[in-house]
Amino acid sequence: MKDGHERKRARGIDRAFDILDHLRAVKSPQRPADIAQALGAPRSTIYDLVNTLLDHGMLEEADGKGAVFLGRRLYFLGLAYDEHFDLTHKVESVMQEITERSSETTQFCMLDGDKYTVALQVEGNRPFRISGDIGDRTPIPWTASGRLLLGGMSDEEILSLIPPEDFTLPGGDRLDVARYLAEIRKAHAAGFFSFDSIVDTFTHCFAAPVRDRAGRCVGTICIVAPKDDAVTHYETYRAMLIEASESLSQTMP
Repeated sequence: MKDGHERKRARGIDRAFDILDHLRAVKSPQRPADIAQALGAPRSTIYDLVNTLLDHGMLEEADGKGAVFLGRRLYFLGLAYDEHFDLTHKVESVMQEITERSSETTQFCMLDGDKYTVALQVEGNRPFRISGDIGDRTPIPWTASGRLLLGGMSDEEILSLIPPEDFTLPGGDRLDVARYLAEIRKAHAAGFFSFDSIVDTFTHCFAAPVRDRAGRCVGTICIVAPKDDAVTHYETYRAMLIEASESLSQTMP
């Protein structure tokens, strides 16, 4: 059993990550007092952690008024991860090929904690832009990929992971949880899912899982297309993604 010092240390580490996640979400420098208010945390705690993160290069001073932002050490850590995690390089090549063949936007999506995010993207060759913002965190139930990324979890694990408010859709309607869980099971078995986008009313989203050797979905390869094109080329796009997902899954450790 952990003693009080270990539990306090764990809470401090959690708060430090909360600070980094918050700055990533707002995408702009903030003062420690503003961070404390946003996180609902004591100012003294946030000031102490900000100073520690500054000392280690995880944060950097952004102006002369006390505002801080993500530090360059995080960039170098990201480079090291990218070099080790070779999947991104393999995925980029596959995505380029899909976009060249379909002219549609192709994405590679992953879980980021209790949210979904677009990790990589190749924009389609169209006169109007269809894309997502890389790194933005979106409620998992709002996405086609969210039916695949959770396929290896039990119902209890899924409901424990997803914040209850994330089942409320952008228009204010409440997503039926039982239906969502059933869609996850069906998508997991089929190795594919698509639907008209909940976030963008003009597009249709296709997704197929990239699985590791244990069968866990580590990411999804996706096509985002205008609804009319999605109807016309549905079977072609579905076949492209399933072929790509199977090929990428074979390269996973």
